Amino acid sequence: MKFFSATDIQQLNHIYKINLINSCSGYKSANLIGSISENGLENVAVFSSVTHIGSNPAMLGFFLRPTTVLRNTYENIKATGLYTINPIYQDIISDAHHTSAKYDVAISEFDMTNLEAEYKSNFPAPFVKNAPIQLEMEYVEEYFIKANQTILVIGKINGLYLNDNLIESDGFINLSKAQIATINGLDGYAVPTTKTRFGYQRPKLTTQEL
Repeated sequence: MKFFSATDIQQLNHIYKINLINSCSGYKSANLIGSISENGLENVAVFSSVTHIGSNPAMLGFFLRPTTVLRNTYENIKATGLYTINPIYQDIISDAHHTSAKYDVAISEFDMTNLEAEYKSNFPAPFVKNAPIQLEMEYVEEYFIKANQTILVIGKINGLYLNDNLIESDGFINLSKAQIATINGLDGYAVPTTKTRFGYQRPKLTTQEL
């Protein structure tokens, strides 16, 4: 088995190192965050750091790399307080990945890809049209991570749209039915299939498959 010490990791080639460390934690969520500036300029960008914060109230978080350079998504969210989260699915993987390119603030990624903006219920931020799951998000707070200068942005879910066939009788959203993608590292995409679900596990009881 290959071993890398902390010193070894620090001395690796930059690209090799970020590929190694970004992929060692396993598969991550693959989402497009849609936002709009105060001047009406649309932005959509891929994020692999969206994570569940809590269900009551319903909140999600995502991490931003250091803001020493302009982060259009962050600037828009701070200005308007509103944004959308749209899981990436099979048919849009290529276009979704393209949004990771660093375009000028005046250029919308919607214009540079086949992704289309969609607006619903007077919500000002753009959704990704045809995304099987679409979330209305409102900025709540942020936490600065001193160790590496990143920011954890926390938002509450103000609205949730999803295709009817994805939700099961107990509220579980079956992502595999929508071919929702996941990200391995920075640029490896996979579309997983739900194999098994288990019931709520209690001590000393046999694990029960649903």
